[in-house]
Amino acid sequence: MIHDELQKLEKLVHQASKKLLQLTEENEQLKLKMTEMTADLSQKEQEIEHFKNKIKISNIVDSRPVNSGDSTEMSDLINNYIQEIDHLITYLSE
Repeated sequence: MIHDELQKLEKLVHQASKKLLQLTEENEQLKLKMTEMTADLSQKEQEIEHFKNKIKISNIVDSRPVNSGDSTEMSDLINNYIQEIDHLITYLSE
């Protein structure tokens, strides 16, 4: 009788430890996935800010009263700056 109860308890302990191990592994996987998704989200937020800045710069260029020759030159200059900034962001992201 006591022997049967001990066997049942050992079986329950074994099942509980097995479940604990399984949940611990699942927890580690979820933590890893959360870390990856957080990094991904951060990168997407940076990209959004970058595009917002591009839009702001374009709006500034479009709203500035300048003659057409100067406007084209300024637009080209700003586009070159934006491309350089893009290259720097890509470089820093690596």
